[in-house]
Amino acid sequence: MATVPAELPTEHRLHRIEAAAEVLSIKRSTAYEQIRMGRLRTVRVGRRRLVPTEYIEEYVDLLKREAETVA
Repeated sequence: MATVPAELPTEHRLHRIEAAAEVLSIKRSTAYEQIRMGRLRTVRVGRRRLVPTEYIEEYVDLLKREAETVA
């Protein structure tokens, strides 16, 4: 039986849309809207659409840049 190497992270790296919305403190419908607009990127795994942790961080960086340009 294969064992998981100790260096692999135990945290999730792919998040359901609902979980990504929760991490971002936004509503599920807002997350889907941001995906449709191309602002929050996703990947497909089979028929499922998931948000990698890197894309959540990328989205937060986008929001920060937008906030800086307004200020």
